[in-house]
Amino acid sequence: MHKEIQNLDDIKKRLSLTQKVGQLFMLAVFINDSEEEIQKTEKLIHDSYIGALCFFHSRASAATNFEGKKKVVYNEKSLDRLKELITRYQKAAKVPLLVAIDAEWGLAMRVENTPQYPYAITLGALQDGVDLIHEVGRNIGLDCKEAGIHWNLAPVVDINNNPENPVIGYRSFGDEKEEVRIRAAAFLTGMKDTGILNSLKHFPGHGDTNIDSHLGLPVIDKSEEELFQNELYPFGELIKKEVDSVMVAHLSLPQLDDSGNPSTTSKVIITELLREKMGFNGVIISDALNMQAVSKMYPEKGALESAAFEAGMDMLCFSENPAEGISKILNATNPTKIETSFDRVWKLKQKIFETPRPKEAKRKSTYSELNRKIAENCITEIQEDGTVLQKLNQHNFLNLSCGNPKENSFSKGLEKEFDRTHHQLALETIDKIKELSKEQRQIVLALFPPSIKPKNRFGFDSKIVKAIQNLLSQNQVTLYLFGNPYVIDIFEDTGDSNPILVYQDFPEFQEAALQHFTGNISAKGKLPVQLKTISS
Repeated sequence: MHKEIQNLDDIKKRLSLTQKVGQLFMLAVFINDSEEEIQKTEKLIHDSYIGALCFFHSRASAATNFEGKKKVVYNEKSLDRLKELITRYQKAAKVPLLVAIDAEWGLAMRVENTPQYPYAITLGALQDGVDLIHEVGRNIGLDCKEAGIHWNLAPVVDINNNPENPVIGYRSFGDEKEEVRIRAAAFLTGMKDTGILNSLKHFPGHGDTNIDSHLGLPVIDKSEEELFQNELYPFGELIKKEVDSVMVAHLSLPQLDDSGNPSTTSKVIITELLREKMGFNGVIISDALNMQAVSKMYPEKGALESAAFEAGMDMLCFSENPAEGISKILNATNPTKIETSFDRVWKLKQKIFETPRPKEAKRKSTYSELNRKIAENCITEIQEDGTVLQKLNQHNFLNLSCGNPKENSFSKGLEKEFDRTHHQLALETIDKIKELSKEQRQIVLALFPPSIKPKNRFGFDSKIVKAIQNLLSQNQVTLYLFGNPYVIDIFEDTGDSNPILVYQDFPEFQEAALQHFTGNISAKGKLPVQLKTISS
């Protein structure tokens, strides 16, 4: 509770129309800002009556550093710093701030040394895993609550039906609409247990794109009917429940709105589709307004904020020009419209600061225990016939890994259990591995992709990819993939290999993979997306 607040109704009565517009702005704030930047933010919060904050790691983090040219400096005490800044910014505010963060897989998405849970695509592999996903949502909600966060901008309910998608991919539960809905619903109810606010994203569906909206404007050339059959399905079903907010993506949908406006500033998409046809009554929040998909289209300061608000947006996230935006909205908008959006945002503040909290949710498991349970239930054998390891002579194979995880306990475990020396495939060892592979046809390859995103072959050097392709075509390879399943598609042909998907490189997942190899646990997961290499 904001210590200076006695009654939100009393505060509401004293707010001017200008101050109410300020409540519709969500500033981006950064855990690793300088003191000078923090003081500027405090002044802006105080003077403009800013309503909400969204925390990011630093100004060099992914949300702001589109080209990846700024070095991200890690801070082991980020969580302490986050709590300290929340306290400072709340003190600077005349109205209690809603504090948000992207914690799709936990605070670790933005904050070092905090619990990291599996990506959505990993949860998508779980069969009969609703209880585990509910527990993930609840644990993340509790982690947020303990840090002083009120609003988790999650879950992602995009249907990832484009393998080339550069920005959603692993953040989606899968490529089947009903499976996405079921898993998102479990995640939502878990968070709801803790009283943390939620947000469905990225409306009307960012899954079928091959452009990163941080960098350009993706086009989804589908009719409204097609969208309702697939992309809009999870949104439509979930907003029938208690959903606090829906985040609108930066997309071009020419069949819905041929004006040239992106969804961010499209009245057709925000007001007519989401608000009126789909009946959503909660807060509609923008995706980050600094993203180049839209920021380049509105060079005049405040014009983007005003256009988005006119189209039906209630909360303007990551506005870089709040003062100009407030001014333009006041000059261009009917006061009644301002009051309506303000009331929606205010209801969220009442829910957080005045509504009795739900009965204190408790953790069933620590994050490590929960990750272990998920790991033991998500391992996926592509062949799905349970015979992957039957052809392998477990006492005579080449123990090989590629990639540099923090700890490779899987390959070390193979070395210890089966007395098979661990070798690493790297640029400087390609020739050595080639010779070893001639002597030993059977290979167990632990693959640790450098990146979770598909850019530049998930971070693999082209020579490494070629070397792995040669192994797959010439040897019998049992491949354990500790990463994004779409990695399989960078290889032209998996040959006689047996891909086994583990999804994460966490210690708990490596231990589960070792238990799978030794036959102590079976592969219970199911591939949540289609892979080109496998399907062909």
